[in-house]
Amino acid sequence: MQRQWESLNEAYRIRKAECQLRDGECTITWQWPKDVEYVYIYSFKEDEEQAPEQLSPAQLKLLTREEYKVKGGYKERVSYIGARGYRIFPCLRQGSGLTAFRQADRDNYVRVSGGRAQIRCSIKYGGRLFSKFKTARIQLFCEIAVPKEALCYVKKEGAVPAHKEDGIAYPFMSDFAVGRSALPEIEVGKHDFVRLFFTESRYGEQYELILES
Repeated sequence: MQRQWESLNEAYRIRKAECQLRDGECTITWQWPKDVEYVYIYSFKEDEEQAPEQLSPAQLKLLTREEYKVKGGYKERVSYIGARGYRIFPCLRQGSGLTAFRQADRDNYVRVSGGRAQIRCSIKYGGRLFSKFKTARIQLFCEIAVPKEALCYVKKEGAVPAHKEDGIAYPFMSDFAVGRSALPEIEVGKHDFVRLFFTESRYGEQYELILES
C-alpha cells in the first residue's frame, strides 16, 4: 500500500498517548481522532529517532482502529535492553494509498524502559609491604558491549568513593567487549581506593553495575 507524508492537520492529531507495563509486555493506548481509522507505530532506540520521510516500511507497523479495539491497545513484548520511544502517526486512506501525517510532540509519544544488562565488576589490590604505592586490578564481565563513555573510575584517599564526585574521576580509553575482561593495572597511593561509576545517570537505565567483593 503506497504511503505519503503530509503536515499534520489538527483534526487528525493523536492525543494522550500512554503506556502500561505488565508481565514483560507494554500496552500503548491513545485517543483516536474522529475520522482516523489507521495509524503507523514507529519504535526507535532513545535518541535515535528518524524523520518520517527517512523511515523504511519495515520500521512502521500499520494498526487499524478495529485491531486496537479488539486488543485493547497496541501490545509488544519488552525484550530489549534500555529505553525505547514509540510514536503514533495518524493515517487516512485516500484512493489506493495511505496518507500519513507528521506529528512530533508529546501527545503521540511514549517512552518505555526495557531491561538492564549486567556489568559485574571486581577490584583487587596488590603491592609490596613497604611501598608507597599499590596496584588496583579491575575485572569486568559485560552481558553486552559497553561504550567507554558509560563508565569511569574514581580514586579517593582513605576510603572507598561513595559516588562519582567523591574523589578524582578518570575516564576509560577503550570500549568494553562482551564477556570477561581484565583491565590494565592502575597504580595508586598506598591509602587510595577506586570504584567504578556511571558517568551519567541515564546509563543506569540500560546497565546494572554490580560490584563484587
